[in-house]
Amino acid sequence: MIELIPAIDIIDGKCVRLTKGDYSTRVVYNEDPVEVAKELEAYGIRRLHVVDLDGAKSKHVVNYRVLEQIAGRTSLIIDFGGGIKSDSDLVIAFENGAQMVTVGSIAALQPELFLGWLRKFGSDKMILGADVKEGKISVNGWLEESRQELFPYLEEYVEKGVNRVLCTDISRDGMLQGPAVELYEEIMHRHPDMHLIASGGVSSLEDIRRLNRAGIPAVVFGKALYEGRFTLKELNALAEEMASEVALTDI
Repeated sequence: MIELIPAIDIIDGKCVRLTKGDYSTRVVYNEDPVEVAKELEAYGIRRLHVVDLDGAKSKHVVNYRVLEQIAGRTSLIIDFGGGIKSDSDLVIAFENGAQMVTVGSIAALQPELFLGWLRKFGSDKMILGADVKEGKISVNGWLEESRQELFPYLEEYVEKGVNRVLCTDISRDGMLQGPAVELYEEIMHRHPDMHLIASGGVSSLEDIRRLNRAGIPAVVFGKALYEGRFTLKELNALAEEMASEVALTDI
């Protein structure tokens, strides 16, 4: 069964969403990310993806106090990304309650530093952020495009021990036009043991069902939930439905 991971994106300490990573499109959905996290937990959510958008733009962790508050007031398993560019940023993330971190720009621009973190903390704590636009990896809050092609990039890191990857199709992020299912299927075909987290474009519960049927291990979503395309109650019912399907398959 696919793992359901709501995202809380943070600017100025507030829960926001962008469209295609464009900071000028920011919409504030809640002034208090902690209250959002508590409500998610109340409806059975166990995992949370927290993104420090200020950090991604500033190139160092900024909203660590929000991370600390969410971790201190919920029992959610949190992965944290945005602005992790140094050993001290990594320490800040873990000391303030992140159980995992998502690292994208450093993996693309300073691979030896990322591989050192991978060796030190292990593959269960390090998620490779593979943000892709037109087949190429983007970095620094999606403000810059690298020359690295997605599939060779993933191949190289899988060979070096990465097994958790959060792949975001930037062209679909915040667009509510459906996820890049074919892209994620191709990644899983090439790397069947990868714990792939699909991100970008989820617009409905049916999108999540499609990803689940395609065998994608996990999905991150945000805007569809915050804009009322589905409710937490409906999401909880879907989780129970998919769990029942798994149970019947196992009989």
